[in-house]
Amino acid sequence: MEYNSKQILDALRHVKHPESNKDIVSLDMVKDIKIEGKKISFSLIFQKPNDPLINSLKKACVNAILTYVDKNAEIKGNITAKDITIVDDEKPMPGVKNIIAIASGKGGVGKSTIATNLAVAIAKSGAKVGLIDADIYGPSIPKMFNVEKYRPSGHTVKGVEMIIPITNYGVKMLSIGFFVNPDDALVWRGPMATKALKQLINQSDWGELDYMFVDLPPGTSDIHLTLVQTVPVTGAIIVSTPQDVALADAIKGINMFRGEMINVPILGLIENMSWFTPEELPDNKYYIFGKDGCKNLANRFNVPLLGQIPIVQSIREGGDAGHPSALDENSLVGKIFIELGKNVVESVINRNKNIAPTKIVGVKSN
Repeated sequence: MEYNSKQILDALRHVKHPESNKDIVSLDMVKDIKIEGKKISFSLIFQKPNDPLINSLKKACVNAILTYVDKNAEIKGNITAKDITIVDDEKPMPGVKNIIAIASGKGGVGKSTIATNLAVAIAKSGAKVGLIDADIYGPSIPKMFNVEKYRPSGHTVKGVEMIIPITNYGVKMLSIGFFVNPDDALVWRGPMATKALKQLINQSDWGELDYMFVDLPPGTSDIHLTLVQTVPVTGAIIVSTPQDVALADAIKGINMFRGEMINVPILGLIENMSWFTPEELPDNKYYIFGKDGCKNLANRFNVPLLGQIPIVQSIREGGDAGHPSALDENSLVGKIFIELGKNVVESVINRNKNIAPTKIVGVKSN
């Protein structure tokens, strides 16, 4: 009987990770499958060294192979456990000087709006800027840049077919939204989403860039892990509203990037929807979601508060119309985003002066 990788993966889908209740294939834990006759071997990827679940999951994998593939398969002793650690690696996107993750613990805080206007604001200063829409399940960058109908072309670089990013408002960008119908719901397993992100990073001709912003999905997911395993992230920016519910999730984002195994510096926090000022009462501020929540959180974690963005109708209208507010640098909102861009650039410069370059997160055997 000849085995194949699909049989192995289908069998291992019966193995659930007890902490997430998802199968280990969907969690992208199975790597390096090798088949030699009846001998089957592969690696299991764990997020921490000496994980207490290693032995139990190995046994469950053995039982799954013997039950669903072949009771005579040679699998015992052929499963290697690996954990995430920091490793040296050749730098992907060698022409990109700084890679900055834009993250939020909670959805709906305006992270993509901030990423869009921040990229435009810094591009207007003369810097070379790129933007990857890594919110695989809800890509919104194409709409915010008014390029929904665009489709990237490709060309060959050193014998390899590469995607050419779309450019608008001085920003090079790619999004999974360029490759799917905008009305379709994206129902992808984790491995499919992470593969798509890797293609946007590694199979695209980004050229020389001063700043690459990566708009991440809300929360802490395998997309975040894939990013830090693929490129050396210069630093992360956390976006939140000032309300307690959003701040609680922002703390999780901070702790994820600062964790020992990830070790990505926090460049600062951006507070969105800080207050509302009615047009007819320009001197009034109404703190709908609370006051200074991100300011207090920044002080607690000893990181910069990069900016506070008010609730302004034109920001929403600009995003919907594909005309980011940062383009109008003489408007009140435009000036706020230009100042935010300056603060981010300053934070990146200070980070690079005082902290060693970030390493790519990799895996090692236990």
